[in-house]
Amino acid sequence: MKKAAFFGERQERLDYVYAQGRRDQVSKLVDLYPHRVDLNNFDEHVAHLQDLEVIFTTWGMSELQNEHLDQLPNLKTVFYGAGSVQKFARPFLNRNIKVCSAWRANAVPVAEYTLAQILLANKGYYRNIQDCATYEGRTSNAFKGRGNFGATIALLGAGAIGTILINLLKPFHLNIITFDPFLPDERAQELGIKKVSIEEAFAQGDIVSNHLANNEQTKGMLHGAHFSKLQDHATFINTGRGATVVEADLITELQKRPTLTALLDVTLPEPPKPDSPFYTLPNVYLTSHIAGSLNDEVVRMADYMIEEFQRYEKDAPLQHEVTLEIIDTMA
Repeated sequence: MKKAAFFGERQERLDYVYAQGRRDQVSKLVDLYPHRVDLNNFDEHVAHLQDLEVIFTTWGMSELQNEHLDQLPNLKTVFYGAGSVQKFARPFLNRNIKVCSAWRANAVPVAEYTLAQILLANKGYYRNIQDCATYEGRTSNAFKGRGNFGATIALLGAGAIGTILINLLKPFHLNIITFDPFLPDERAQELGIKKVSIEEAFAQGDIVSNHLANNEQTKGMLHGAHFSKLQDHATFINTGRGATVVEADLITELQKRPTLTALLDVTLPEPPKPDSPFYTLPNVYLTSHIAGSLNDEVVRMADYMIEEFQRYEKDAPLQHEVTLEIIDTMA
């Protein structure tokens, strides 16, 4: 059996993801080192890890550097039961140590959550519930949306989340467009969507939903010139990352045009500062980064990595490997 260990800075996160018998499953598949390893106790345990081939981990993976990896001569693969590997993966990948991520498992609840927001927003739900808070609003001028049939959904990014979301949206007879410079034309045709510029996405979308990767290239990518192009009834959804948005510009546009709606599951910082207008603007709806895997959903990420390990053990093609080329396009 291959020698494996759980790495991570917080035991409770490992317990959270590898719950409901998932840790027991791992222990039956590998020769599992009995202790959790982190940066604080690495020197204490490393002598017992000379034959370590596999790491299982999740959110809070220890950010091992070259001096640590020098002491793990037989390490071959990391199985990360969570999403983005931006914070820790490069030292491993630079040494040809494979990194596999459950980012596609984490993409499922984000896509489901965004689907729900899109369908409600097109029905005018978010403005309607405010109008219906008073008798006068309910009986006279309660806003009703355009509806979903034939509405245009503009997706910023068509990676793992965007692709799942596109397939979830197909039964609703929507017009789906996307801005994604990494999406090949032939893949867009396979998905049945139209590629557009970022300006066209904002101008044409009844809904504009952000799923861009979070990296230096996308920092502040969405700004006032884009928000000013939104249709007056449009909804901007952010389940990606707050860093991709120039939030001051978004706030200015929301203040200027109260008929716009913003559904923000992520901000920068999280939560917004106490004096942020996001708390007081009536056309902003904040949630606390709940789109991704939560509670029972998180064990799906462990399942993806357990299944990926079983493929690895059989020398079968891996389905969730992350490369240096892929890492910069991940959310």
